[in-house]
Amino acid sequence: MSSIDAHLPVLQVVVPLLVAPLVTILRPSGLAWAATTATSFMALMIAVGLTAGALEGDIQRYEVGAWAAPYGIELAVDSFGALLLLILTGASTFALLAGKASLDQQIESGRQPLFFSAWLLVLAGLAGILVSADAFNIFVFMEISSLASYVLIAGGPDRRALPAVFKYLMMGTIGATFYLIGIGLIYMMTGTLNLADIQVRLVDVAGLRPVVVAIGFITVGLGLKAAVFPLHVWLPNAYNFAPHAATVLLAACAAKVSLYVLLTFDFVVLQPVLPEHDPHFGAFLMPLAVLGILAASAVALFEPNLKRLLAFSSVAQIGYILLGASMVSLPGVTASLMHMFNHALAKGALFLAVMCLATRLPSLELDDLAGAAKRMPWTMAAFVVGGLSLIGIPGTAGFTSKWYLISASLEVGGAGGWLLIGVIVTGSLMAVVYIWRVVEAAWFRVPLAEPTEVREAPALMLSVTWLAAAANVYFGLSPWLQTTLASNGARMLLGEAP
Repeated sequence: MSSIDAHLPVLQVVVPLLVAPLVTILRPSGLAWAATTATSFMALMIAVGLTAGALEGDIQRYEVGAWAAPYGIELAVDSFGALLLLILTGASTFALLAGKASLDQQIESGRQPLFFSAWLLVLAGLAGILVSADAFNIFVFMEISSLASYVLIAGGPDRRALPAVFKYLMMGTIGATFYLIGIGLIYMMTGTLNLADIQVRLVDVAGLRPVVVAIGFITVGLGLKAAVFPLHVWLPNAYNFAPHAATVLLAACAAKVSLYVLLTFDFVVLQPVLPEHDPHFGAFLMPLAVLGILAASAVALFEPNLKRLLAFSSVAQIGYILLGASMVSLPGVTASLMHMFNHALAKGALFLAVMCLATRLPSLELDDLAGAAKRMPWTMAAFVVGGLSLIGIPGTAGFTSKWYLISASLEVGGAGGWLLIGVIVTGSLMAVVYIWRVVEAAWFRVPLAEPTEVREAPALMLSVTWLAAAANVYFGLSPWLQTTLASNGARMLLGEAP
């Protein structure tokens, strides 16, 4: 390992964190966008370097200030973390590349440097959560990313974003507070904040009431942050009223990072020391996952606004992720981690296509999409590819994780396994219906005024959108990357690998 490779975990956080304040002084606004995009691309390259080690099953560790854990601050990147770092940095880079024209349209030039500074703080905060091996530092980075996320969502021209941000702020603050209370109780009982050290010291106190209460606070708090049904009420409006480029970033990775913390804490820290962990974990989360898939998909069936429709779809997809994890088996957890990656690809492509549509249409109500495919055929074709991946059509990325989910359900066996398969298939069929509602409006409805010319989105925006759509096909036909990382990550979570 070269000297620079050894510092990649800390550089993943430090690079965007240092550039964020510098962006605020850059004028004109195009320079701020260029600096932010270059920084995001650099973060993506760092994530790729970390992924190279994770593909071999290594856990890459970094001791801040050369102080050994648990006394010093430790950073660690395993296969699970590398998978989500790819999602985070890739979504950020794609959204920034495609979003230049949209952001110029939605955000005043004088405010853009501040907006891009907040963007980099979100990137640094979420990356910090993924590389931190310390429970309190996870909270610190959680707050950095959350506070900056509020700025991103409120940064657009729509005043309705303000009550959406206020609801997000209230729910996010409650979730973070619950997590902090739980970590405080854990620290009171163990005297340490390092995750690996907590697991060792919990053995002697695992059955005591403060630990049980702490587990409840942490689970509910992270469930709020991850928009787990029925704690999802902040998500639809936050996605709907945020600037379109910010929606691409948040929809692809924000909730998944909270799920990363939840799964890591439950499986790495708690499972080895709690003998009844697996049945309790499954009994608590599996019903919520099933309800999330069915209820959120049902709402999406009748939602008239395109961005809210896709937001409720995201709540349903979080249900799929939890469903695999709640099986507490290697195939189930592998499917869960794979779906994080594949859903980010599908939803990223869909929201990029929505951003393209928003540059030419008066609104994103389905009624205003009538005939959009005649005016923007390439944009709607990319939307269809993303929709097929979301549904889980063979040949797309979404198919592979749903196939793994069905295979894991078969291993559950009995009536319960067949019931889970029924939920997965039913949710996919409901996705067919709500994606078809958009396709039907764009391709088959007659607009009030017949379009006189084809007027596509700006070339850069459309090119990036099609790159994301093509990635859904590529990773559907060749899913080795997400399969390897998800499999290694699942083995690590379940204690089957170092």
